[in-house]
Amino acid sequence: MAKNIKKEVKKQIDISYTNKDFKSLRNDLQRFAITHFSDNIVDFTDSSLGGMFLDVAAYVGDVMTYYLDHQFNENSIENAIEPKNIERLVREAGVDIPSAAPAYATMSISIVVNAIQSSNGYIPNPLEIPVINKNSIFSSISGVDFTLLEDVDFNKRNDSGNLLANVKIGRTSNGVPVTFILTAPGIVSSAKIKTETFQIPDTFVPFRTISLEEENVNEIISIIDSSGDEYYEVDSLTQDTVFKYYQNTSYDSSLVPFRMEMQHAPKRFTKTRSIRTGLTTIRFGSGNEDNFDEDIIPDPSEHAITLYGDKNNLTTVSIDPNAFLETQTLGISPKNTTLTVNYRYGGGLGDNVPSGTITSVKTLITTFPTATPVSSEVGVKRSISVYNTSRASGGEDEPTLEDLRGIAILNRNSQNRIVTREDLIARIHSMPTKFGRIFRAAPADNPRNPLASQVFVLSRNENNQLIISSDTLKKNLKTYLSKFRLVSDAIDILDGIIVNFGFDYSITVETGYNSEVVVNSINSKLKDYFKISNFQINKPIPVGDIENIILNTNGVVSLVSKNFISKSGNILGNAYSNYSFKSQDIIDRGYYVPPIGGMFELKFPNEDIVGRVL
Repeated sequence: MAKNIKKEVKKQIDISYTNKDFKSLRNDLQRFAITHFSDNIVDFTDSSLGGMFLDVAAYVGDVMTYYLDHQFNENSIENAIEPKNIERLVREAGVDIPSAAPAYATMSISIVVNAIQSSNGYIPNPLEIPVINKNSIFSSISGVDFTLLEDVDFNKRNDSGNLLANVKIGRTSNGVPVTFILTAPGIVSSAKIKTETFQIPDTFVPFRTISLEEENVNEIISIIDSSGDEYYEVDSLTQDTVFKYYQNTSYDSSLVPFRMEMQHAPKRFTKTRSIRTGLTTIRFGSGNEDNFDEDIIPDPSEHAITLYGDKNNLTTVSIDPNAFLETQTLGISPKNTTLTVNYRYGGGLGDNVPSGTITSVKTLITTFPTATPVSSEVGVKRSISVYNTSRASGGEDEPTLEDLRGIAILNRNSQNRIVTREDLIARIHSMPTKFGRIFRAAPADNPRNPLASQVFVLSRNENNQLIISSDTLKKNLKTYLSKFRLVSDAIDILDGIIVNFGFDYSITVETGYNSEVVVNSINSKLKDYFKISNFQINKPIPVGDIENIILNTNGVVSLVSKNFISKSGNILGNAYSNYSFKSQDIIDRGYYVPPIGGMFELKFPNEDIVGRVL
């Protein structure tokens, strides 16, 4: 379903390339007519026939110059206002249009197994220790579903043969353990999984495209045809190899769980997403699988256009360019098959649920040893309990067109490398949504290493409030940035500092104005000004801006006092960050300045803004 996004596009200042308007065009036409046609027409007043001709011609010229200026402005990423043109220019700048990002959380998964006696005492019964398979689904109290991303193997052991899971004694009888409680961590995502099938007819179509049904697709898990062949996602169709990872079964598997290999990918695809419709389109290659294509350089004679009846002109041969589309240089286009597409979709700020709220099991997929009795399997499954040890984070709504415009401007000159600070910020906000998304990022110099940089990051929760980014999100960001940074550079990813504050003020009100109405009007303006969408990490707050907001409100005579108050810890049931400050320590030359890596947040505006009338 198409979305109404016009309200997201801010009106830019148009550039007039012709520098002409109706008045200037009419004056030019009038001077031209007086110079060259004075013998025929002498009256060019507004009410005359000559004046009417000038008005019509100037009107036509004005309309034409308007559309000419508009077309030129629409070719600039800074000045375009039509959503389809902004989207086109963002793609041309090399920026993928991301969807809403899912949230990630670390789960603590516990099971209860019976105890058995061994030579070393009592141990958990190995026959009752399962593997919780990926794609198991857990639910939060608010109804958000989270999917397990990797298998959780409770029977996994270290080099000494001890279980990696946390083991503690459960129920006892006369001091003898009867059951053990095994606890292991797992990573979950709020993205949903869906499978779609597409019937591809027995007709060759170069660059065949298909569109997925769901909006906000953030990852294509797999595309497999009816022959069992897999199509691989690539950045561009000219890329004919991909990296694949496999389970490492060597002696060092505890240190390196997976091994990476490069694999040829004749069947490949690219995906694009439209922010106007929210839908994702998959584009395949142009090669015909039925044609034998092993020549490094194609033979032109195979692609010549036959000139029937022309027996004399043998030196000139016309090449059919459409024939080259059937080569497999850009991958293979599917035909006469059924494509099965598995993908993840969904996400948003509402998925950043608090810690301890993902507590129920919705769909459980397990694998037990083959000799495990069915009754034991049922008992272990019933004993499973889960909860998220930390707040889910990384969930973000999809970026607006204005967000994408800013990213495209920063990314335009980066050439897929992190060289400047602008490159780093653009690359952080371009991370695929399946890995989560950072809300605010700010680079800074590393005081201990001149060749390194620090980047402070923060995320948001479901209430649009600042939170510390989760470890999983920061690890994903580290892995993603390593692909683009220069080999001699180092980037330290640090938690930003959340600086919660309150604002108190007192005013005098003009006679005849309702004091409560004036205070509510000021509070409403201050709430809009203090929205976190208006702030960045390390961005100060000008004291003059706050004073202007108050003094320019109707009914205000004077601003008697203002106080910028630190909010930290737990105050009247409201939980703030642990960072505190003294008002006099953060004022510098008319600005409230946060600490390095800090970001101001008015967390509870209804309680944290207090106005009084004297």
